[in-house]
Amino acid sequence: MDSGETDTIRKDLATALGAGAVLADRNDLGRYLTDWKGTTTGRAIAVVRPATVEDVVTIVRFARSRDLSLVPQGGNTGLAAGAVPLNEGRSIVVSTERLNRITDIDRVGMSVSAEAGVVIDTLRDALKQVGRDLPISFGGSGTATVGGVVSTNAGGANVLRYGMTGQMVLGLQAVTMQGSVVGTTIPLHKNNAGMNWPALLVGAEGTLAIVTSATLRIQTLAAHTATAMLSVPDVSMAMTLLELARDWIGECLSAFEIMSGEALDRVLDLTGRSMPIDRSGWVLLIQAESVSGGVTDVFGDYMEHIFSEGLVMDGAMASSQQQAQDMWALRESLAEAEKAAGPSAKHDISVPISSLPRFVAAVRDAITAYDPNLKLHVFGHVGDGNLHYNVIGVTKESTVAVNRLVHDMVTEFGGSISAEHGIGQYRLDEAYRLLPPEELKLQERIKSLFDPDYRLNPGKLVRRP
Repeated sequence: MDSGETDTIRKDLATALGAGAVLADRNDLGRYLTDWKGTTTGRAIAVVRPATVEDVVTIVRFARSRDLSLVPQGGNTGLAAGAVPLNEGRSIVVSTERLNRITDIDRVGMSVSAEAGVVIDTLRDALKQVGRDLPISFGGSGTATVGGVVSTNAGGANVLRYGMTGQMVLGLQAVTMQGSVVGTTIPLHKNNAGMNWPALLVGAEGTLAIVTSATLRIQTLAAHTATAMLSVPDVSMAMTLLELARDWIGECLSAFEIMSGEALDRVLDLTGRSMPIDRSGWVLLIQAESVSGGVTDVFGDYMEHIFSEGLVMDGAMASSQQQAQDMWALRESLAEAEKAAGPSAKHDISVPISSLPRFVAAVRDAITAYDPNLKLHVFGHVGDGNLHYNVIGVTKESTVAVNRLVHDMVTEFGGSISAEHGIGQYRLDEAYRLLPPEELKLQERIKSLFDPDYRLNPGKLVRRP
């Protein structure tokens, strides 16, 4: 596209939306064009920031009239490069950051309605003021948005108890590539009047429609929590402790995280923090929560049992909210520590929970055999079988081989190559290599129905046939 056409498009967008809604200066565009990891950068004619649903309709119709592609973007904290444009030069990034109103909190009906650009932590803070919570918890929640977590079906530490984001969606409003506004944010907990089409947009990574608002199921704010950090020699013992936690703590168990010693060493080096326990091998971070009292006693009984049976090497139960926050700060610094350690191949995988010990050992052996100089950075949500089995020290060339090695092992164990981060650009080739052809063709047919010209977030999740 020549500069004359680019300038005309930018001016016409500013006329249609208002000058403040269009960013075109190179200095302004940078953070919208590069993914959080800093490894993928695309090009865009402009970034547009709609403030209303009508603005989104205008943008869609404008793109259709000028043969342009649209890339929906929330907080741009994704780890699959799903929210940044390609380098093809005919894209407009649609940032939802000005669609940022919380429109309804229903304490009795247990729902919240919010526009797509509302930041998750902002939403949770508002809910906590009225004794409610949205139990979506992960390291990027201070930037991630409602539209983003819906479109990626985000997970996090609380999936063990509350499920993925999609299990909290009661209603969606979206704009299709035909320029139609579909859906509602009326908080209906039951609605069987037709197909459950909103479910198609959950996890579709912005390839089918642009989510503009959502109504989500909320929970009563947990007034009582118990948190502990434990040191175990291996993943097999972690499985034993998980089984016992389900027996002793039951439905109050909300998080069961695992971190390798190597990964925690990088966190300590980066942050200067200290460990609350002596550790060797693997570290678990466990949390339970309840609206009513008693969870601390139950959790304490669990801790007493596993220590009396000699199942842990060391451990500590947080005696204050600050101590619990300090434990979680170590967990939430793992991604930053990995980023600071250099280039890495990221793997957001899941396997059947009972297979985790064998899987972890098998992949470690395979990576060592491939290149003993590579370093592992492993952590994840062991309670739901989701590990971030990341490999540090890769080159551009070896990343491809390492990805194939890990994903082949995942497939052998009957797992998934993307548990919660999505496919995006990062895993697209691997998805087309490993997913059943029938599933890929079905996705392509659904994409063609919603977006027959492939203008919406091209090059992510689904290839043009």
